[in-house]
Amino acid sequence: MKVRLGMSPISWTNDDLPELGGDTSLETCLRETREAGFTGTELGSKFPRDKDALKKILDQFDLSLVSGWYSGTLLNNSINDEKRRIQGQLSLFKEAGAEIIVYGETFKTVQNKKSKTLSSRPKLEDFDYKEYGKRLSELADYCADSGVELTLHHHMGTAVQDEKEIDIIMHETRDSVGLLLDTGHLVFAGGDINRVINNYGSRINHVHTKDIRAPILSTINKDKESFLDSVLKGVFTVPGDGLIDYEGVIRKLSAVRYEGWIVIEAEQDPIKANPLIYAKKGYAELEHKLKNFGYEIY
Repeated sequence: MKVRLGMSPISWTNDDLPELGGDTSLETCLRETREAGFTGTELGSKFPRDKDALKKILDQFDLSLVSGWYSGTLLNNSINDEKRRIQGQLSLFKEAGAEIIVYGETFKTVQNKKSKTLSSRPKLEDFDYKEYGKRLSELADYCADSGVELTLHHHMGTAVQDEKEIDIIMHETRDSVGLLLDTGHLVFAGGDINRVINNYGSRINHVHTKDIRAPILSTINKDKESFLDSVLKGVFTVPGDGLIDYEGVIRKLSAVRYEGWIVIEAEQDPIKANPLIYAKKGYAELEHKLKNFGYEIY
């Protein structure tokens, strides 16, 4: 089995919290991503949206474009309008060779609002989730027709946050809707990584790895603190630096024969957690565990 390892630029520069690495150049981010051993990067706000300019800077650092976040609004939007909204990013990804577009449901999200507590997030059960599943499936089919797979990102602060909501979405959508397994968000939301992989291994088409600092997680009050407060407190870190058993995670991924990209997405304060040092630490952890289970990293 084969996997590729990618890195999210969020460790260097956080799009939702500009005070975290806002003055760090894209060149620094990409150079250190490659130095740490990664062969791919996800898209961030500092990346050019012109295909030629994007290709030029990625080639400069010998990196592939893995994927990137798309702020979806299908909970309250028509499928035709959503297709129009996604088209520009979809076209860019196809031209740049990215195989995955990461769909995050952002209608009424509180993930990027420091003034909104985690407990004030929208709940999927308050919407017509059957109709939502139909629209999401149609959008995934539309993306697939362009040669790009859609993957749904369960994310703290959104309407698809916890394991119950993952179950609903997987039940109400066609197989064209992939599941992005995000280890850190799943544990933060109280979910069980092993159970999700067991249940939906065939639907997992993208993996985000981050770790959780247990002492910080235990202090977070979801009725008083926001998702961004949690990030600033340092709840997230790279694999191998927190409570998640990555040997167990890789064992489960191996059992369902997952192949594709595994991306480290560990948003931290770059002043407190040097991005290059932590990127190397995360890479070493994943490399060791993957090789133990017979994976080839290419």
